[in-house]
Amino acid sequence: MKHDSYDLVVIGTGFASSFFLKKYLSKAAASAKVLVLERGHLYPHQERLKEKRGEETPYAKLNVPYEDSYINNNPEKHWKFQPAFGGSSNCWYGCTPRFLPSDFKMKSLYGVANDWPVQYDELEDYYTEAEETMSISGPADETPFPRKGPYPQPPHEFTTVDKVLKQKYGKLYINQPTARSRVQVNGRGICCGSAVCHTCPVDAKFTIENSGIGVYEDSRVELITGAPVLHLDLQQDKVKAVHFQKDGRDQKVSGEVVALGTNAMFNANILLNSGDSNKFTGKYLGEQYGLQTMVYLDGQANVGGSTWVNANGYMLYDGDHRREYAACLMESSNYPYFRLERGKWRNIISFRMIFEDLPQERNYVATTADVLKPAVHFKGISEYASKAVEKMKENLPGILSCLPVEKIEHEPPFDTEAHILGTARMSNSASDGVVDKHLIHHQYRNLFVLGGSSFTTFTPANPTLTISALSLYAADQSF
Repeated sequence: MKHDSYDLVVIGTGFASSFFLKKYLSKAAASAKVLVLERGHLYPHQERLKEKRGEETPYAKLNVPYEDSYINNNPEKHWKFQPAFGGSSNCWYGCTPRFLPSDFKMKSLYGVANDWPVQYDELEDYYTEAEETMSISGPADETPFPRKGPYPQPPHEFTTVDKVLKQKYGKLYINQPTARSRVQVNGRGICCGSAVCHTCPVDAKFTIENSGIGVYEDSRVELITGAPVLHLDLQQDKVKAVHFQKDGRDQKVSGEVVALGTNAMFNANILLNSGDSNKFTGKYLGEQYGLQTMVYLDGQANVGGSTWVNANGYMLYDGDHRREYAACLMESSNYPYFRLERGKWRNIISFRMIFEDLPQERNYVATTADVLKPAVHFKGISEYASKAVEKMKENLPGILSCLPVEKIEHEPPFDTEAHILGTARMSNSASDGVVDKHLIHHQYRNLFVLGGSSFTTFTPANPTLTISALSLYAADQSF
């Protein structure tokens, strides 16, 4: 470390931390001192590709495998992420729909769960800024969510079946907004549609590594990798110091402001190991719930499309049904698949059906004897989400009646959507949650808790764009 004290100490380098830094640095003085502590190490994209090809790379063993970084008390439920520089930007698939305005008002509109203290119109400009930063490809026409102006990149192409559904449902069936490039931009290639987005072979999806946002190259920022945070000194309603390890030595540093930007599992673990006594800290862990549905078609070929997910369908998403059961977002999946019947190879379409879930106290993160390894307890999804799955199965034939459907087959649910949410939820007061609308801890007023841990509810829309917009909003409104 160059200093013992900094204006800002940031923990983590994923979407939440990086977008927070982007906005902070745009407002900070030229003399500002920022320290970033990252548990993992940079694993460059080209080296990741070597590993995928079976080639040797010295980077492969630098980072702890995600499965070894926590204790899973429910082996049937997985939680996928990347403990490395750039966080889960390295392994995400680049789906970036916005939330709907109603997603922020579940209690007031439907009498379910809690309202978020921040609302859609407060985030709209930050959604746009995040989309511009990621060079999002999105629909050129009307969307289910309000939007000002066009997307930065043109939309990906529909398949032939997507076109039929678009004609039937209009703005309820749109080209998916995505960080998988439609045209070359900032050194990123064009999406090849091969559905190996976890490590994109052509570097088409936005990552922190290829982002070009420059926050880690800024002269005001000092980045230390291989530096896991142990705990925070919490005294007199402030964070006084951050304790971390580097090269086997315990160290500490003070910061005027601290931003905790790991994922929801490790944000909670650090807070709990620091003695945070808020009754909601670590509680209400969750994510969306998804399954794949295969639709067999009579004489209708499904060809075309230009990316892994061409479209989002909102026909089962919003409405008064959310008083009783969850919203469902449809993703038109265009990964390579075939119908194994002569003459019918492409007479099939695959949908990923994604459901919101309700935060539940029985799902939580707890500390263990190993300060760096939290325990995750997950007892299952809510009845609210389970009922939505059954309702989807009842309603989908009618939704798809514009297609020549032969049969519909639903596959078993996925063990993860790779979105870790909750554990430090946003609320109007400490009686309802952990952080306020600006993601500042209700008690420790120089501590931001960023990312998906702040989510009040778990909408079916992919969370990454909203995580990024919230970080921009928090930094802009609080400094």
